Amino acid sequence: DYALAAPLMAGVTEKEDFEILILGLATGTYASQCLEYFGNVSIEGVEIDKKIADLARTYFDLPSVVDVTVDDGRAYLYSGKGKEKKYDVIMVDAYQDITIPFQMSTSEFFSLVRSHLKEDGVMVLNMNMYSDDEGSINNYLADTAASVFSNVCYARIEDNRELFASDNPDMMSVFENSVPSVKDARLRSCMNEALKKFKENGKYEGGNLIL
Repeated sequence: DYALAAPLMAGVTEKEDFEILILGLATGTYASQCLEYFGNVSIEGVEIDKKIADLARTYFDLPSVVDVTVDDGRAYLYSGKGKEKKYDVIMVDAYQDITIPFQMSTSEFFSLVRSHLKEDGVMVLNMNMYSDDEGSINNYLADTAASVFSNVCYARIEDNRELFASDNPDMMSVFENSVPSVKDARLRSCMNEALKKFKENGKYEGGNLIL
C-alpha cells in the first residue's frame, strides 16, 4: 500500500521513537503493516464503531501493542486522549466512497490534524475514491488539504488515491533518500513504484474548492 510511504516521508528510518495515529482504524491493516515493516513505531488507532474494533482483535490479528480507542477521529484530537499529543504520521482513513464524514473533511479538521503533527510530520489521506474530474469530491478534498499544508502530493492507485501532506519542504527528498535503505524487498519495490508516481504527478497545487 502506497500509504506506507508516509512513515518514510517523516523519517522513520532515522528516528528511534516514531508515533503513528490512525483515524479510522477499521480492522487494523495499516497498523499491522507499519509494525511489520517499521519496528520502531508506536501506534494509536481510533475507530468509531466498537464492533469493528473488536473484530480487529478477534479475527484480524491486530497486535496487542496497538492502543485502540473507540471515538470519533476529530473528537479524539480535539478533546480526547490525543488532545495533548503530536505524531510523526497521522493517517486519515475514515472515507468510504461517497460516505465521507463531514466533520473530517473540512479545512478546520485538516488544521486540527496539522496542529497534532510534529514539525516534520506527515498526514496521509486515504481518499478511497478515484476521480480527477474538476469539481469532484477528490478535487475538493485535495484543494482543502492544500489550503492548510504547504506541501501536498498524491499517488493514483487504480480506483483510489492516496494524498500526502506536510509542512516539511523536504518531505519528498526525505522519502526518496529513505527508499534505498528499506530492507524488505517487497516494500522497497512498492515504494519505488510510489516514487515514480509522485514524480509523474509533481507537487499538488491547490485550487479554490475549499470545504
